[in-house]
Amino acid sequence: MDRTLRAGRLATFAYFALNGFLMGMWIVHIPAVEDRAGISHAVLGWLLLLLGAGAFVGMQIVGPLTDRLGARTVVPVSAALCAAAVVLPGLATNVWTLGAALLALGLGNGCLDVSMNAHAVQVERGYRRPVMSAFHATFSIGGVLAALVGARTLSWGWSPAATLGAVALLGVVAAALSAPALLRPEPGSDPTHESHEPHESPTPSRRGTPRRIWALAALALMLMLCEGVANDWSVLQLRDVLDAPAATAALAYGAFATAMTVGRLLADRVAARFGPVAILRYGAAVAAVGLTAAALSPWIPLALVGWTVFGAGLSGCIPQLFSAAGHADPDAAGANVSRVAGLGYLGMLAGPAVIGPLTHFMPLNLTFFLPVAFCVIAACASGILRETPQVAGNPARKCSSSV
Repeated sequence: MDRTLRAGRLATFAYFALNGFLMGMWIVHIPAVEDRAGISHAVLGWLLLLLGAGAFVGMQIVGPLTDRLGARTVVPVSAALCAAAVVLPGLATNVWTLGAALLALGLGNGCLDVSMNAHAVQVERGYRRPVMSAFHATFSIGGVLAALVGARTLSWGWSPAATLGAVALLGVVAAALSAPALLRPEPGSDPTHESHEPHESPTPSRRGTPRRIWALAALALMLMLCEGVANDWSVLQLRDVLDAPAATAALAYGAFATAMTVGRLLADRVAARFGPVAILRYGAAVAAVGLTAAALSPWIPLALVGWTVFGAGLSGCIPQLFSAAGHADPDAAGANVSRVAGLGYLGMLAGPAVIGPLTHFMPLNLTFFLPVAFCVIAACASGILRETPQVAGNPARKCSSSV
């Protein structure tokens, strides 16, 4: 079983890295795809909403499907769908074909996102210690690899269709090769079922989503909106507020992304030692301090430090919410993760939509106090990760009751 579990963990790493690589390759080719389709930046902005809509729909569909069929079946199919869809934007020649392509890519991405996180929860249950954050770090590493590969192929003059077509083929092959190592579903074998409260149904997902899951989803929305703010506005803040040169301003997002990746590589060990409540409480608090420093700093170096601290604090928070949702009810792990991931994804998309209009009333740096407030709320609500009575007897989740 140990060898099977290790193989399942490696396969999960592979799917997270593949997801990050596929989406990173799309992002790298956005300018070339935009030119090929002959659309403006404004039109592209609207079309990107279709990418988000497709992802949200995919998440809601595949969550219950994963619970019914098992992640071992759904993850490879979702990965193949996402890989096959990544070539479609490269083939688009107008606004309509690009819109359809982004909708399909979003659908595949949403399906893979939820199903691989549901499998990650299954792996974590087998390991009986936190392992979720490292998977999310691998997603980021896949994105970095995509940036390097995409930059090289663009310098060679490869067309988006050729590059993304090759990526799609490699992605489908990787999805198929990693599939045999995924863990088989074990319905009814989890010892947590024996400690269910008498009034609880063994299949609560059929009676509706528990309020605790919606609370976790609300926290995910707030924290992923914070992440979206860093993705979309960190560079602009240094350039427009602090008058940093373009090359220097780009370091703001680089510092944030690097701190996020390193933090997620370390977060599992910290969670095992101090518990997920501490990760969320102190991580969100540190993130609030870092973003406050970045927003108020009159000096570029201090602002860069602030974005770094913001990324480090935020890094381990989201994986704890996904993990808590998946462990809340093993029979409905996919559906619960889909709720948390779905609202979280909407939060990330809402970053530009919320901050942009606020800049009409106040300077950009002052709008950052909205995500600061969200971090403070998450820190204050961190105790929700401790409220898992149905898994109190499971050694895999003893860490969730620690502070």
